[in-house]
Parts: sequence; structure tokens; C-alpha cells
Amino acid sequence: MTGTDVLLGLQWGDEGKGKVVDVLTPHYDIIARFQGGPNAGHTLEFNNIKHVLHTIPSGIFREGTMNLIGNGVVIDPVIFKKEIENLKQFDLNIKELLRVSKKTHLILPTHRILDAASEQAKGKKKIGSTLKGIGPTYMDKTGRNGLRVGDIYTSNFKQRYDLLVEKHKAMLARFDFDYDLSEYEEAWFEAIEVLKEIPAVDSEHYVDQAQKEGKKILAEGAQGTLLDIDFGTYPYVTSSNTITAGTCTGLGIAPNKINDVIGIFKAYCTRVGSGPFPTELHDETGEEMRKEGHEFGATTGRPRRCGWIDLPALKYAIMINGVTKLAMMKADVLSIFESIQVCTHYDYQGELIDFLPYDLEDPSLKPVYKELPGWKDIDLTGMNSMNEIPENLNNYIEFLEKELNTPITIVSVGPNRNQTILREEILA
Repeated sequence: MTGTDVLLGLQWGDEGKGKVVDVLTPHYDIIARFQGGPNAGHTLEFNNIKHVLHTIPSGIFREGTMNLIGNGVVIDPVIFKKEIENLKQFDLNIKELLRVSKKTHLILPTHRILDAASEQAKGKKKIGSTLKGIGPTYMDKTGRNGLRVGDIYTSNFKQRYDLLVEKHKAMLARFDFDYDLSEYEEAWFEAIEVLKEIPAVDSEHYVDQAQKEGKKILAEGAQGTLLDIDFGTYPYVTSSNTITAGTCTGLGIAPNKINDVIGIFKAYCTRVGSGPFPTELHDETGEEMRKEGHEFGATTGRPRRCGWIDLPALKYAIMINGVTKLAMMKADVLSIFESIQVCTHYDYQGELIDFLPYDLEDPSLKPVYKELPGWKDIDLTGMNSMNEIPENLNNYIEFLEKELNTPITIVSVGPNRNQTILREEILA
């Protein structure tokens, strides 16, 4: 079926979207990022090499697949230039494989400075920003002050840049924060020249034409559903719509052109930065999970908070996104445990509920667990089919499918692209 499929994270990000996009890319003609910015860290691993992409879509390593940075994305030219330079070793024809929307907003050096100043001023109330300037850039976008990729080709671009910088300087004067803008600006304008080498397109027309030609598009989300600006654990969220609806506004795709929505989740839960996390483990089990899963941020290197899987939160994410298929990641990490806990409900204000309440930080909220037998000491990383997996893992998958009422079509058993089991044929 032609049209657009959507692939996005169902938790707090870091679910493994980059790997799944890379695995699925051969089935698509175009991979398109629709929101977020360089706060994303999409990790791919193949040929024993680990790759982390921040802005460029995860289909870039597959020959013949076009990659599009959509209008809902915010782009830092300096980070983008570094990504391009890192890809040179793979002899990819970036100019042929990549397009960027003219309506994509630019992250200025002063956006990053504002981000750092604002986060410092919050003190203990920090939201856990990646300090990449994402929030201030989206604020300028909604405030109708922003600069876009299409503006870099205009004769008065420098003038408009200076005007916005002056506005930012006035804002920074309210903070007790030292900065030196000159050390950033030269590199930024150099990077703008690199950005100009990538063809800029009217992405909504580009996507529409591709669909008319019968091409298949995969929209690649960044961060995760529970970080959505509207439906996430506000205010500990990102600054964009990370859900399926963000595909429509971030690429200019009509809702009736969306086919499958593939939701990705870890076999457990993680979160970076501040914010509520009902199933978080503060004990040795959480530490073991972090070590086994190498749970450190791909963008920031920060240790991730770890906990058991949270079904009320997953049900919410499936509902809000219209998920039709699920991909379960990092099943291999749970091989260190005798038994596995699954949060099936919350005890909330004396009532048993299986949905996400308005206030996840309510001290009365406690996770309610069901214990399932694990597959301790069984190495999953060399397994290629569902016939090989241990019975207890199969039971775990089937239990989750029943609870979530959505088929799990992909099971990841390791970081490499070939450590991926497709269950589509079993479920067909």
C-alpha cells in the first residue's frame, strides 16, 4: 500500500527508533523526520560500527532511499555540518540522498545560550533540557520571530539574523549568565554554507508528489510520546508534538494519507532528566538494568533512569497515536533476571486504574505489578526466529499483546541491525 507509515516512540524516548528505521528502510522510498532537533540521538549499529544520528533521518545508510528533514524539525547548522562530516567516511552521496524543507527552523547560537541560561535559572526545578537550544527555537517559531532554512537564500538574511540576536541579547540581560557569542558565530555561518549545499525543497509538495507517484514514505519520530508538548508528562516534556498528529503538521501530510503507525517500546522503561516515572527503580535492580542495557544518553551521555514496563502508560501512548503495530526492543537486557515485574495498574487515590491520570506526580500514585517468570541466563543475541526464543519470553510477548490489544510484529534481541526478529509472518 502506498502512502505514509509512521514510526515513533511510546515511552520517554531512547526506545530504539533509529535501529528499527534502519531495518525497515528497504521497504520504503523516503524516510522523513517530522519533529524535534539535535536533542534526538538515533543509534544504528551494523558491520560492528555504531552510528548516532541527531538530525539526519536514519535511512541515510541505505542506498537508493531518499531522506527528508521536514518543516517540523529544528536544525542546528553546526551539529548538522558535523553529522555530514562524520558520514563522509562511508562514501555516501549526501547531496543525492538528503533533502531539507525550506520551512525547517534554524537554531541560532543565541538559542543555545538562552537554553543554558534558562535552565540554570530554574535551579532545582530544571526540566532536564539537553541544552541544544530546542525550546527557545520553538518559542521563536510560535512567536513568529524565527528564521527558516529558506531564509538563508535571501539577500537580507544577515540583517534578519542580527535583528533576532539583538532580541535574544535583551532577553539574556535578565539572567545572571556569562557568555561570549563571538566564539559560536563564526562556526555557525560556516555551517550555513554547508547547509546551502543540501537541496532545500517545499517539503509538503515534495511529499505530495511522492505519494502521487506511488512511493512509500516512513515518517520517523524523535523523542517519545510521553515527552509530547501536549500529551506528555508536562512540563517535563520536549517542545514539539512527538505523536502521530505531529506527522501531519511536521511534514504537511493529510491525516487520511497515514496508513500503519508503528509504536516502539523497550521491554522495560527508561527516562533521561527530570519528571515523573511511576515504575522507576532506585535499587540494585535498576542499576543492573542500566549497566546491562548500556543506558546512557546517545546525545548527552547522561545515565538513564530505569524501571519496569508500565502498561497504563503504554496503553495511553497506543491510544493517542492510533498504533497498529508494536516493536519491542531490548528483550535481551532482561535475560539477567529470574523474574520480571509488569506494571498493569496504578493504585491512585485509593482506586485501581489502568490509565494515565492528569497528575503523575500525585504522591498517592503507586504502581501495581504482576510477576512473570524470566528467561535468566539465556542469550538471545544470536537468535534469528521466534522458533528459537525461550518459552518465557514468548509468554511475556503474548501477555503484553493481550494487555495492549495490539500485535508485536518486531522483537529486537541486540543492538545490531541483524539482531531483529520479525513476527509478521506468525501474526499474518
